[in-house]
Amino acid sequence: MSDPTSERLKAVRTTASIPPADDSLLRVDETGVELKRGMFFNAIAMLASNFRGLFNLLVAWLLGPAALGMFSIAWAVTDILSKVGIFGLDNAITTFIARSEAAGDRERSRTLFRLAGALALAQSAVIAVASIFAIRLLGGRLRLQPEMVSAIAIVLCAMPGVALYRISIAVSQGMKVMQHDIYSRGITEPIVTALAFLIALAIGFKTFGPELALIVGTAASGVVAFTLASKLFRHVPVGRGAVSLRSELRQLLNYAAPISAHQLLTTFIAQLDLIILGCFIGRTPGVTLVTVGIYGAVVGTANGLRKITQVFNPIFAPVAAGMTAAGDHELAAATYARLSQWLLWVLLPLVAMMTLAGPTILMIYGPAFREGGAWLGIVAVAYAISAFVSLGETAIMVQRPRLNLLHSLITGAVAFGGNLWLIPRLGVMGAAVGIFLAYAVQAVLRYATLRLVFRWKQSWNDISPPVVAAIIAFVPAIVCRVLLDGIAAQLTSAVAFLAVFGLGWWRHHVQSRTYRP
Repeated sequence: MSDPTSERLKAVRTTASIPPADDSLLRVDETGVELKRGMFFNAIAMLASNFRGLFNLLVAWLLGPAALGMFSIAWAVTDILSKVGIFGLDNAITTFIARSEAAGDRERSRTLFRLAGALALAQSAVIAVASIFAIRLLGGRLRLQPEMVSAIAIVLCAMPGVALYRISIAVSQGMKVMQHDIYSRGITEPIVTALAFLIALAIGFKTFGPELALIVGTAASGVVAFTLASKLFRHVPVGRGAVSLRSELRQLLNYAAPISAHQLLTTFIAQLDLIILGCFIGRTPGVTLVTVGIYGAVVGTANGLRKITQVFNPIFAPVAAGMTAAGDHELAAATYARLSQWLLWVLLPLVAMMTLAGPTILMIYGPAFREGGAWLGIVAVAYAISAFVSLGETAIMVQRPRLNLLHSLITGAVAFGGNLWLIPRLGVMGAAVGIFLAYAVQAVLRYATLRLVFRWKQSWNDISPPVVAAIIAFVPAIVCRVLLDGIAAQLTSAVAFLAVFGLGWWRHHVQSRTYRP
């Protein structure tokens, strides 16, 4: 049985009337090899970055859910404001450097690196200072607890380190060097952050130990990422003024502006549930700093699903940018279809585990966190939807970034209105349902854009193998949940799903290997 997506890739080359003997026929296979090589390093970086979850575990174990709740809200605010400081330059620089490298202009790539890095650092520092002043001035009027105000002000100091990391890694990814993320965020950040936290506790900084540790960890990650990216330009000769700094800066900012607004809205949507929950602490039944801390653990656990996109998007962005720049839209669409299926094979079993065994998984933070099991199932499905449609976001970004901005505006309105209406009525569960509704709307918008605007037609055959395997696997899993009780029911149902789903993947893999493009 042949792979439907591979058939489409073959059809693309056939309709392009490429002679069989032409070397360009190998581009299909070369693209697949390039994607897999990049995804391999991205997967290692993603898995290594999950060690940062150990930091959240340390906070929960040593300080409890209330401290984790305060830290989660402080980071949510900082994450949103960091997007203002970076101004979309991280995504923009990836596309610009990919195009520059495709043209063989390494000198221009270095100039873009310096421009984007200097601008993002300066903007982040200015916005951090202004935001600290604003939160100190307005915190009381917003009825925030003094400790919460201080925590937010401290974490805002991490913004320059975040900017340095994101720009530097974006440059490396634009040059299709994916392993740098392993050393910076995957290894350096979690280790340095955890050590800094333990040292802070040892010397008496218990209340704001997590916030101080985050500053140290992000700064170390940024320095490592910058050092590695700089080495890529070590042997580039000194320029002779052939590159116009003003022209490059204008083009970069014009391209980054809609991406910046889109990123800000995307992050705002992702962090909105935590921020609104923080505003309702003590004002809505069931919404306390402890329950918000539990919800923060739920978000941190489910966020691993969105991190899966770090395997696919960093390599897909430069590849798609090169294809669309060359006018090869059909090959880009076929590549998108192939990656969509790969992504589903990874996402579906993880969602099933979080849905079937959520309370047991959360017990790793402590017995009190088991309360968030039902929230985890809903948030996991929401984040899986977000992760799946993120490939569409990348495809739209390299062609029509303003459409992503429109989608984010609509999704943000749904998320804001939904959370404000649901949280007072359902408490913490309202936050989970609100973010699910927002990402469902976003998925519909992006699918419609790819199909109606770009004419990227994705057939059911492209995604049916993992979906059908998941439906079949859920049957024995549900039976186990019905017949058993407690932790045994959760673990047995998860194992049953993984076993059946794994057999489905293996059957599809064996059948796909019989195809020879």
